[in-house]
Amino acid sequence: MISLRAFALAIATTSVLVLPGTALAQNGSGGAAFPTPTPTPAAPAAPAPADPANIIVPGAEAQLLPDGSAAAPADAPPQIQAAIFAANKIQAKPYKYGGGHAKVEDKGYDCSGTVSYALLAAAELGLEGPLDSGSFMKWGEAGEGQWFTIYTNPGHAYAVIAGLRLDTSIGSSPRGGDRKLAAQHKKAMERGPRWRPWERSSRGFKKRHPVGF
Repeated sequence: MISLRAFALAIATTSVLVLPGTALAQNGSGGAAFPTPTPTPAAPAAPAPADPANIIVPGAEAQLLPDGSAAAPADAPPQIQAAIFAANKIQAKPYKYGGGHAKVEDKGYDCSGTVSYALLAAAELGLEGPLDSGSFMKWGEAGEGQWFTIYTNPGHAYAVIAGLRLDTSIGSSPRGGDRKLAAQHKKAMERGPRWRPWERSSRGFKKRHPVGF
């Protein structure tokens, strides 16, 4: 017979052997058991930045920005805003005779190609394809428009959109207060499709505008 002392010793030995196995089953390493960490939720994606070429400012007049692009006025119809934003895309392009006529997206633009590019940005403005300066003399309606006026003759065309001139030529050299504007906006003194913050003489030009604008 097994004595009570031997039986008690056997029970104690079995307990010692089982306990480590229990701990191992709890955490897989033989150490103390820890709670499973809760995964950190992913941060929400940041909103896409606004297109820097599509800036809108209060009021009814476009404003020339330091980088040479123009901010569209909040009071202007969306078609006029679209024309301004389109013209912003070609502000770094050079003057190219015939540019913007054989294809709308071109390496450079001439005067009427520049005006056409802005008009084609919104179908509601009525232009179906690029026109030369002579053809603009019979396009749209006669006279100044509320938002968009084309100044054209057989040799040149430019536009004034929401009060800001879009032209491949600087026109006359800036004088008086216009000199200060020219100094602040050096791109306006370059040749090619650019926004010009001063007026030029419209003598010898016909005025036309998109119907309704």
